[in-house]
Amino acid sequence: MNETSIRSYDRGREQTTEQRADEQTDEQQADEELSCPECTGQLITDEEHGETVCVDCGLVVEEDAVDRGPEWRAFDSSQRDSKSRVGAPTTKMMHDKGLSTNIGWQNRDAYGKALSSNQRRQMQRLRTWNERFRTRDSKERNLKQALGEIDRMASALGLPKAVRETASVIYRRALDENLLPGRSIEGVATASLYAAARQMGNPRSLDEFAAVSRVEKMEMTRTYRYVVRELKLEVKPADPEQYVPRFVSRLELSDEVEREARSLLRGAKEAGITSGKSPVGLAAAAVYAAALLTNQKVTQSQVGTVADISEVTIRNRYKELLEVDHSELFN
Repeated sequence: MNETSIRSYDRGREQTTEQRADEQTDEQQADEELSCPECTGQLITDEEHGETVCVDCGLVVEEDAVDRGPEWRAFDSSQRDSKSRVGAPTTKMMHDKGLSTNIGWQNRDAYGKALSSNQRRQMQRLRTWNERFRTRDSKERNLKQALGEIDRMASALGLPKAVRETASVIYRRALDENLLPGRSIEGVATASLYAAARQMGNPRSLDEFAAVSRVEKMEMTRTYRYVVRELKLEVKPADPEQYVPRFVSRLELSDEVEREARSLLRGAKEAGITSGKSPVGLAAAAVYAAALLTNQKVTQSQVGTVADISEVTIRNRYKELLEVDHSELFN
């Protein structure tokens, strides 16, 4: 062996010796961690109390351990499978409940680099086949179109997620009970969203729905009555007070106006003058009257634009509200 080979051999032996020493040190540290520091006894983990204790002397080596397991308990495999939450939560707002895969439209890889022309063509074919597999029959295609329509209208009207979920459930029930033959998908979707908004206490007027829907107002009201009757939905009459916060916010008025408007509507309800009248008109008139009473500048035209009603309706209703309010003051 020449001198260079001898040096390489000695260096390799030194490295092997150092590795063995490091391994022995790691093993000693692991043994120390698994043994009691007082009596070198065996340590066990008490998962119920979150402690690590010694079996022999009872010393608590570690306490308040972080429980990295689930917060639920399961006693068999079926319960474990039903309670396990892996991946995104399911949602009724998607026709497949969000359980299928979705290929993004960006033609970039995981590192953000642009794909080549061959890879782009391949990804486009995969997107096409993925869409075909996601909607396997006419019922799923119907549901996908309707839920997309519900999401579009809810976004335009500023309705929250809870209303969209409820509308999706109502439409699914209508589809399962075969209520769609003879009616358009857009009409039933609009009726479902209108009913959901009423049920969740976040109503919108028929004129607001007609502005964003793809069906006529007459068809929408007819379909709504049919869906509510056949599904036996419990929809209470719209309360005028539910419209007040939205009108006040759009007109950029103060909280004092909202409180005064609610007070006017409660007085009108106790006097019995609200029955048979449009809740939107009553709410708009209450906001206008409350603004006058609190010395805040707002015109009937501005309120009518926000509420989508005529100025004549506002004048008639706000006079009635003020008459009730003044009669209560004099009494």
